[in-house]
Amino acid sequence: MSDTTASERTALDVLVAGAGYVGLATAVSLKQARPGLAVAVVDAAPDGVWRKDGRASAIAAAACRMLGQLGCWDEIGPEAQAITEMIVTDSRTGDPVRPVFLTFGGEVAPGEPFAHMVENRVLNGALRAAAARAGVSVIDGVSVTGFDHAEGRLAVHLADGVSFSTRLLVAADGVNSKLRDMAGIRTVRWDYGQAGIVCTVAHERPHEGRAEEHFMPSGPFATLPLKGNRSSIVWTERTAAAQRLVDSDPLVFEAELEQRFGLKLGELHVETKPRAWPLGLTLARDFVAPRFALCGDAAHGIHPIAGQGLNLGFKDAAALAEVVVEADRLGQDFGALDILEEYQRW
Repeated sequence: MSDTTASERTALDVLVAGAGYVGLATAVSLKQARPGLAVAVVDAAPDGVWRKDGRASAIAAAACRMLGQLGCWDEIGPEAQAITEMIVTDSRTGDPVRPVFLTFGGEVAPGEPFAHMVENRVLNGALRAAAARAGVSVIDGVSVTGFDHAEGRLAVHLADGVSFSTRLLVAADGVNSKLRDMAGIRTVRWDYGQAGIVCTVAHERPHEGRAEEHFMPSGPFATLPLKGNRSSIVWTERTAAAQRLVDSDPLVFEAELEQRFGLKLGELHVETKPRAWPLGLTLARDFVAPRFALCGDAAHGIHPIAGQGLNLGFKDAAALAEVVVEADRLGQDFGALDILEEYQRW
């Protein structure tokens, strides 16, 4: 937890709940554009948990530009793997040939790949460093337990007994957002009955920046290039089958993985412990309420295919920051519902 004392962290302009990529990007965007705003981030996870995240994310070119604008890309770039080509196939596991149905790649501009793969710990670390430079306080290991309206502001109560008074509360606390429930915002949900198995794999031969997405009867199986002779795997199976696979003997898991990955990159070795993440759709019926806004997966949790979720979350951060900054520049109350509805329309 930050060493900021309780007396120093009372009145804020914006409080962001959730120190994932979307929450941090929102806070940094606001603070860089309007240095006079008092902005803080709180997160329920203990300090340092983000360093243990073994996953990686596909960052589209537009999001890479945004991270560059926030001063993060110089730190991320050396650790990022450019995706130079994407191949989409459709087959069954035992098919001897996987016919290619779609390919795309190249550059969106000279010298600018259409996407990069970035390990989550690198992305989070760079955003935290940018937050520190901008003067955004990040408080780990404490959750929001409730909030209520008080004279044109929100009183936000934390589990450690501290309360903030803020003009705007941003909920970026994930697909199972507790703040969204506290705000009384209902959702539409759909369970796909699938889970995504995620792990990092080392292989003998270089991937040349190529990503592949195989559509199989159980769901898509994606291999996404990382720095060095490594790839990130996102492997979709029915929920029960996915759990059996991650709980199985490592030799059994690697044998099943090899059937789907193939041997074109040589011998495979699983570097990180596989984990299964449930897949579903969660869409909030409203993205805003008075002095309250949802961002990222708290607003729209979707299937991870093509890395859309994270990149939509970065667009949320950019849109909300632009609406808040413009309103503040004009002397308007950016926590008012009519202002926040402009963000919702975006």
